[in-house]
Amino acid sequence: MNDPAGMTLEQMLAVLDAVRSVGCRFWLEGGWGVDALAGHQTRPHRDVDIDIDAAFEDAVLTALQELGYAVETDWRPNRVELGAPGRGWVDVHPLVIDDEGNGRQAALGGGWHEFPRSFLTMGRLGDISIPCVSLEAQRLFHSGYELRDADLHDLAILDQVRTH
Repeated sequence: MNDPAGMTLEQMLAVLDAVRSVGCRFWLEGGWGVDALAGHQTRPHRDVDIDIDAAFEDAVLTALQELGYAVETDWRPNRVELGAPGRGWVDVHPLVIDDEGNGRQAALGGGWHEFPRSFLTMGRLGDISIPCVSLEAQRLFHSGYELRDADLHDLAILDQVRTH
């Protein structure tokens, strides 16, 4: 369905604009989140992983569908993945945000993944400030499964970010 080259920076920023347009807070994770911590794009991306305020889930999904994305994987309440021809995928992770700014994501097998407020920070892509998950959270999210080449790349970038 999509170009194997994946999602361009401009396409990813259009997704963020759509999420912003409905008033939703969000944070990048995964490869684009690593890039936001590094300050620039470091590799091609198949998709964008975006954590959103779950209170805006319906509005976010509608805004993405208006951009031409269609639901391909629906594992709610854990995640929803949407794809658009030639524009890659958007992997939406709804977080229930409490009054202190901590988040919780429903786990596939029941229970919750906890996102302490300290996991939610700001990064940059060029001169654009972008909310993203922290270096600590990224390292945690890159554990507990067999790492792919892209994951190894991301961990190496995180190591570079840590030393600067």
